[in-house]
Amino acid sequence: MALASLTTLSQSSLQDYADCPRRFQLRYVERLAYPAVESEPALENEQHQREGEFFHRLVQQYLVGIPSEQVSKLANTPNLQRWWENFSNAIDLLGFKNLTGLYPEATLSAPLGNFRLLAKYDLISVRENKTIIYDWKTYRKRPRNEWLAARMQTRVYRALLVHAGAHLNDGRPFEPEQIEMVYWFADFPNDPARFAYTSAQYERDWSTLLKLADEIQIALQRPQDGFPLTDDEARCLHCPYRSYCERGVYAGKADEAEAELEADESFNLDFEQIGEIAF
Repeated sequence: MALASLTTLSQSSLQDYADCPRRFQLRYVERLAYPAVESEPALENEQHQREGEFFHRLVQQYLVGIPSEQVSKLANTPNLQRWWENFSNAIDLLGFKNLTGLYPEATLSAPLGNFRLLAKYDLISVRENKTIIYDWKTYRKRPRNEWLAARMQTRVYRALLVHAGAHLNDGRPFEPEQIEMVYWFADFPNDPARFAYTSAQYERDWSTLLKLADEIQIALQRPQDGFPLTDDEARCLHCPYRSYCERGVYAGKADEAEAELEADESFNLDFEQIGEIAF
């Protein structure tokens, strides 16, 4: 992959860079094929990931108006049946049944240094006094709120909505205090994680994102030493590139790796469908 072709960043790629610059280099700059199993048991984990992706499609179909009864017929595995039942029972709790101002699978984009920052949202719900970002998770373990708060997804999604979401708000930029992010867990339906936002957090987040973009740009100019290995070798257990770095042979357990293995969305986007490109 030519270095000049790296033009976009996402929460996934920024998380990889924050976790291990070398992983970022191998995955997004060199675009190497995965040389190793990410987690064990491999087949079970792959099935769980596919079911998680399909669950997102079920929710998206419901949110665009397909009746719940029809969508439920597509939940054809025990996991999907359980997740869909939990979601159906939580619709009123989540507070978006029969609401307008719903934007499922919305994509936002804005400049970030010399790159474009992209994010694809499961759902943005725009209400009179509150705008809520919903993200559906099919984790087998419920993560700690402190861990989620520090993740790039939480920081990117809220900051980018402030920065590039005005077209969803009659042309007016959202105030950070209007925004909340909710992680809803399909296996823990009554224990969502909620993160409000403030102007101070937004300023801090956007400054951090700009700093990371600048670091990546500098590293691209000196790739031989600009992407060092992480010092935290525990991260290597779930890294598919660990053999390149001589950081182990055996993969970690799947239920401990789920958050590390989420697919990157930035290379599967139709740029004609992006809600805003703020150049």
